[in-house]
Amino acid sequence: MRLPRIPRCCIPVIWFALTLCVANARAQETASVPYDHNPAAGKFYDIDGFKMYTEVYGSGPPLLMIHGNNGDMSAFSKNVPYFATHYKVILADSRSQGRSLDPDHNLTFEMMADDYAALLDAMNIPSAYVIGWSDGGINALLLAMRHPEKVKRLASTGANLWPTADAFQPGLWEGEKKEYENGQHKIYITAKEKNDRKLFLLDWQEPHITLAQLHSIQAPSLIICGDHDLISVAHTLLIYENIPHANLWVVPNSGHGTLREHAEDFNRLVDRFFIEPYKDFR
Repeated sequence: MRLPRIPRCCIPVIWFALTLCVANARAQETASVPYDHNPAAGKFYDIDGFKMYTEVYGSGPPLLMIHGNNGDMSAFSKNVPYFATHYKVILADSRSQGRSLDPDHNLTFEMMADDYAALLDAMNIPSAYVIGWSDGGINALLLAMRHPEKVKRLASTGANLWPTADAFQPGLWEGEKKEYENGQHKIYITAKEKNDRKLFLLDWQEPHITLAQLHSIQAPSLIICGDHDLISVAHTLLIYENIPHANLWVVPNSGHGTLREHAEDFNRLVDRFFIEPYKDFR
């Protein structure tokens, strides 16, 4: 079956040139800032039964960045220096991840999306731009569905709608199935073992987003994947095709970590999309 024609946004575009000195300065800043362990920028918020750890950088329109499964805010170390020059970048460790400990509750994607809406409320932020990677990309979509007033525009990279083989590259789901079966009768003793299993089961059992639900998203959306992402290109196209105001970028020569593997192009193009979501994307 021939895949649908990919729009022009799939071709990397260099929107404007950076001088070498600026690039070097940003690289040095990336290396020097201890994201997720920076007391000068860090703060905990009480969010529905747990303390959510956050760090804020820069000033300007608020931009929320949501990391992937069993990760933390340091995932965005190659993106914050660029965006913090003209946005108020809000980093947060999702529930049960990073420094946002929560051993007492089960975990769902809907719960995490609600957490981020509550965080914006706690920070007195009516709405924000949103970047989500992997599980964070799922959270970005759910945030736009469950709390549409909170999302101005979103960029979601490496997200899936359901946990079945067709959503992933060949072989990935089968490997996850083996891990699930091998762990069924294992006794988890330490807090880390229990939490790791909880996070694994989250991705094994969820999400369950329907195509009809995607149609409710009104925020302009940039849907992204790598051309050899863990998420299949066909599945990413399905997401793009079912969001009313969506644009697509399939990043050439990229795996799952689009925002790290191609950080400069990612930063520029997503920023351009936030400023002018319909220009040069259709």
